[in-house]
Amino acid sequence: MRIVRFSPSAADPSLNLGTDPLFGVVAEGAIAVITGDPLYSGIKPTGQVVPISQVRLLAPVLPRSKVVCIGKNYADHAKEMGGEVPEEPIIFLKPNTSVIGPDDTIVWPAISDRVDYEGELAIVIGRICKDVPKERANDVIFGYTIGNDVTARDLQKKDGQWTRGKGFDTFCPLGPWIETEFVPGNQRITTTVNGEIKQDGRLSDMINGIPEIIAFITQVMTLLPGDVILTGTPGGIGPMPAKSVVTVAIEGLGELTNRLSNHG
Repeated sequence: MRIVRFSPSAADPSLNLGTDPLFGVVAEGAIAVITGDPLYSGIKPTGQVVPISQVRLLAPVLPRSKVVCIGKNYADHAKEMGGEVPEEPIIFLKPNTSVIGPDDTIVWPAISDRVDYEGELAIVIGRICKDVPKERANDVIFGYTIGNDVTARDLQKKDGQWTRGKGFDTFCPLGPWIETEFVPGNQRITTTVNGEIKQDGRLSDMINGIPEIIAFITQVMTLLPGDVILTGTPGGIGPMPAKSVVTVAIEGLGELTNRLSNHG
């Protein structure tokens, strides 16, 4: 099931969708509108159906709490960053204020001279959880979406830690939807900048798989419904020129496209 969060602002006024963001289930180019938030109130159809072409898709989840990220989870990326494969997962946080949706603009901070793309698989957590054993990791997953761990690389290197370089507003595009039936395996993941493929990997190349990631994180912190985990990026990271169009694609999940603004 593909669940979207959308704004009716671009829709035909005759659809009577109101002005607040809505949730819906996507099938065959249309959205079946549902009530409430599926993470909390379940899937309850309203009977309304909206053409997806007439609405604006938003980030499919707006984390109330946090985005937890895994660093250096692909061997080729660890190598290009000048380090060895870590002995255990490296975790860091992006604030929920960094989240934007499909086709939203990534804002280039005035204090940075280099903004990089990092295409990633994103996990959406469906229930409050702590100390989850690997064998039960799937029990706490609501679904999957696509993420871009945008990074001000010069600030990351300057600071020696990653919070500022990865925490700017707009630095966590997510979308276009949450796929609840997606099963990570050998799916291809690519990142394209202005039509040129820059990253080209497989989800099976992850050093730590999904169960290991969830077990490791929940040893440290409680995860809440709507929290997002970015699972790491393949090799091939690099800078985006001003006004670039960047697309992260994962087989079975679709494409997430955003544009970078001019240098701030």
